[in-house]
Amino acid sequence: MLLIVLVVHTVYARYVRPSAERIIQAATEAGQSAPRDLVVILKDWEQEICIILMLYCIVQIVLKLREISKEQYLFDVDLLEDVEGPNSRLADNLDELESLPAHIGRTQLVETLKASLRRYRITEDVQNTSDAIQTSVEALAMRLEADNTMIRYMIWAIPSIGFIGTVRGIGQALSQADQALAGDISGMTASLGIAFNSTFVALIASILLMLMLHFLQRTQDRRLVDIQKYCEEFLLNRIS
Repeated sequence: MLLIVLVVHTVYARYVRPSAERIIQAATEAGQSAPRDLVVILKDWEQEICIILMLYCIVQIVLKLREISKEQYLFDVDLLEDVEGPNSRLADNLDELESLPAHIGRTQLVETLKASLRRYRITEDVQNTSDAIQTSVEALAMRLEADNTMIRYMIWAIPSIGFIGTVRGIGQALSQADQALAGDISGMTASLGIAFNSTFVALIASILLMLMLHFLQRTQDRRLVDIQKYCEEFLLNRIS
């Protein structure tokens, strides 16, 4: 977040706001309204905050998708090739799973397998093992849902920040009503530009992030289904 704030603010300070001021000044000297250039639309601080939050959410979503992609190869490997029913072989396989490197042992699939194997070692019952798999998958779904909470909050906050810009712009426009009645509407139009531009940027960012969040949730749901199928195929079918 700190890096994104520094980069975005630097771009705004060195390029966006100076360029927007030059364009607005040139339009004012020519007696025209400010053109709808990109830098003019993005120049206010509400848009800057929206872009910072949008980039942060995009980074978080991409990192989560990358983590899921990195673990995909495990579903092509038989991690339980020694599990055929005898409890001694099962104990050896559980020890092998627990001795895996940390970056593999902490994956969602391996954690679910270890929990299921522990339950089977204790109960030696297929139904209890199946219940353990279902419980692990449900707990994993709740954890993924909790991990996405901050992203959802920021997606909600971005339009709210845009509406703050709308209120600020309309308030400035109303404070310049006397000048507009006197024939000078440039100040009022500039203030209304702040109002509409902030809402426009916030809504565009929100739509993009909602699409990416939907794709992330669909990918996570597919991963949960894959974990359950893997456990049924490589564990339950063998011990039953």
